[in-house]
Amino acid sequence: MGLKRLAFHREDLVAACDELEIPRIRNLGDITYSFRFRKELPESIQKTAPAGAEWIIVGSGIANYEFRLAAPGKVSPNPNLINLSIPDSTPEILKHYAAGRDEQALLARVRYNRLIDTFTGLTCYSVQNHLRTTVESIGQIEIDEFYVGIDRTGVNYVLPIQAKSPGDRFGIVQVIQDLTFCNLKYPEAICRPLAFMFVSTNEVAAIELAVVEEDEILRLSVVDERHYKLVSHTEISKDELISRKNGHLGLDFSSK
Repeated sequence: MGLKRLAFHREDLVAACDELEIPRIRNLGDITYSFRFRKELPESIQKTAPAGAEWIIVGSGIANYEFRLAAPGKVSPNPNLINLSIPDSTPEILKHYAAGRDEQALLARVRYNRLIDTFTGLTCYSVQNHLRTTVESIGQIEIDEFYVGIDRTGVNYVLPIQAKSPGDRFGIVQVIQDLTFCNLKYPEAICRPLAFMFVSTNEVAAIELAVVEEDEILRLSVVDERHYKLVSHTEISKDELISRKNGHLGLDFSSK
């Protein structure tokens, strides 16, 4: 009781199979990968976590892992946010051939509509999709896509992107990996982890995430969140644009 982290090695899974007298699992790496990114840990494990916290598995080196406590370990888009309508710049042919709501279609819509720039206020450029590499302190990692950006004062940024299908949640394990990789490889730039999800076919949730650690408990925090609706420019009224302008300036001259 009171344990906040527990280290283990991939080969410990072999010993566990022998101890439980069950067939050895061929792909040991798939077990840890699934429970880190795809599946929920069994209730028998999660019920040992203190109230308000949950167990996650993080990489701690090649074939090395740790159970860590997180509060929370995953977040979902806020369903109560208002959608901000912006003109849809997605090429029509892309809409035809990438009409779904999977992660690749999402990343394409984000890219063509420059949602990274709009959300962050930076000038951004896509560098690479599905980056796979190894970080010594973590092990093998994968980043869905990452951008570089620059602000009006010349400060450089790296922006790792986490893309999820509708109904999924954004996980702290991915954010930890993104931050560790970017801070090691690009120490001269500020890392801002971002997450995107289709809320509906033309509605995209954009979230900036951060990780803090308090008393060995990891916490996934939402720094900022916006929801965008991709529409034809004819669907955005003049009144709506004036309202945004006045709200941005903190002024209302509508009665003058």
